[in-house]
Amino acid sequence: MSQSIRPYLSFEGRAEEAIEFYKRQLGAQVNLLIRNNDVEESRAAPGNENKVLHADVSIGDTTIGISDGFCSGAPKFEGVSLALTCADKAKTEKAFAALSDGAQVHQPLTETFFSPAFGMLVDKFGVSWMVTSAPAA
Repeated sequence: MSQSIRPYLSFEGRAEEAIEFYKRQLGAQVNLLIRNNDVEESRAAPGNENKVLHADVSIGDTTIGISDGFCSGAPKFEGVSLALTCADKAKTEKAFAALSDGAQVHQPLTETFFSPAFGMLVDKFGVSWMVTSAPAA
């Protein structure tokens, strides 16, 4: 039996906005999107019927799960980062700039001993990202 781990992010009411942002900024693709009102036995609170119950969204070769969770309006992504590795420095610069829209940059993009370009930020939804270039071959 094989195992896998994948990120699953709860945007607490901002999932659709986040999905559109990642589509625009990173070329994300929506593979599946189920709203609360698509499920007969939905337990969504009144007013949250059209919120995202579950979405599978691909960014590059990785699929992440996304939902609106309990729609509390206060997502907390603490102690974990998404690590985005790009093929080259130019693609890394483009991705970092795209994610920086409305973000808090913690480490500007810079050359390091392990990568031609590496930077860290928290995007406008509170998701922490480490963006890096694959090491030169």
